[in-house]
Formats: sequence, structure tokens, C-alpha cells
Amino acid sequence: MSPVIELAAVARQYDLDGTPVLGPLTLTVAPGTALAVTGPSGSGKSTLLNLIAGLDRPSSGSITVAGERLDRLGEAALARYRRDRIGMVFQFFHLLDDLTVQDNVLLPAQLTGRPAAAARARAAELLELLGIARHRHAYPGRLSGGERQRVAVARALINRPALLLADEPTGALDSAAGADVRDLLVDLHRAGQTVVLVTHDAGLADACADRRIHLVDGQVATDSGDPATSAAAVTR
Repeated sequence: MSPVIELAAVARQYDLDGTPVLGPLTLTVAPGTALAVTGPSGSGKSTLLNLIAGLDRPSSGSITVAGERLDRLGEAALARYRRDRIGMVFQFFHLLDDLTVQDNVLLPAQLTGRPAAAARARAAELLELLGIARHRHAYPGRLSGGERQRVAVARALINRPALLLADEPTGALDSAAGADVRDLLVDLHRAGQTVVLVTHDAGLADACADRRIHLVDGQVATDSGDPATSAAAVTR
């Protein structure tokens, strides 16, 4: 089975005369993997996520996600890729306050032109699965932080993406709501969803991921999927 993510000698450099903020980095992620990306601030975590999301372009190297060669796509094609192939969950939810929960979840499906009845059935399925069906006609401002993050996850999953990207998904939540989102990510992974999770929270990474890479100065310092780097970390 082909990897969901393939990065080959990818580097991102903003200053032409400076050190790359990321890479060169080679990485493959198999379908069904939950990968946690950790590291200190400035280590390249967000840059890596933005490259995989097609929100940024590599200075060199190639990026293939779900069969799409991102570094060769124009802006319109990248927008379609983000719409059709991936789901994204952010720290601060980015829900539309003037839309109901159901309408927030339906929005990506409407943008892809999915039949309305099928989209509504998928939204109902997700809201039930995530335990927020009773809030489908409520507005986001009336929900708790944990409930809003569940809405954001439902919105990210409505088009059945090959890949779910989560950027500090518990960073704006209290401990109880954070635990709810952690359990949700665990359940999604168990159901076979491929996930890339960027987090400063080692506990979240340990609970949700079956593979973990730790970035330092734009390089992979350790990779639990690579015995060589894992052994090197133990001997330090």
C-alpha cells in the first residue's frame, strides 16, 4: 500500500543565505498511522504541517500526499487538494459564529458540490459519532471549548479525507476538554484514520500516536519509527 505522505529531501528556507528552517527532511507515513510531531518552539513543526497542507511550498525537494505531488501544483489545484484530500483541525476552532453547528459541518461538503442529502446524512452520522448531535441547531458561541473542537473535527471529516491534520488541537482547552479531544483522536486512529498531530504536549502525543518524531532545529532528532534514531536518543 502506498504511503499517504512522502517527503523526499524537503527543505524550507526563507532567507536565501540562511539555514533552512526545516530539512532537508525525508519522511514517509503509512495509511492508518497516527504521527505526532513534537519539538521546541522554532523547531519547524508548523512549517512541516504547512507544507503537508499545501499552505507553504518547499524551497527544494518533493512532497506527495494522497497521490498529489504538491510541489508541482498551482494555487487553484492546491485549494482543491485541501478541500478534497485533507481535513484540518486548529487550536482555535475557526468556526463561523453566524452558522449553526450543522451548517458549519456541512460547509466543506457544499464547497465540493456533494449532493445535499448525502452531505446531511454524513453530517448527522459524524455529529452522532462525536456526541454532539443534540447541538446541531445551536450556534458555536453557546458551546464549550471541547464541544467546539468536536464540531471542528466533524467539519474536517465530512469529505472523508485521506489525512487529518491537527495543529495543537488541545492548546486552547482546559484539562477536561483536552482529555475529551484526546480520546476523540484515539478513537479516530483506531477506526483507521491517518492523523498528523503537531503538539507541545508529550502526554497527548503518547496517548494519540503510534509513531512520534521530534524536531530540533528543523531536523528529525528522533523517530520512533526509525530504530537508528530511537537508539541514538537512548544513548544520549
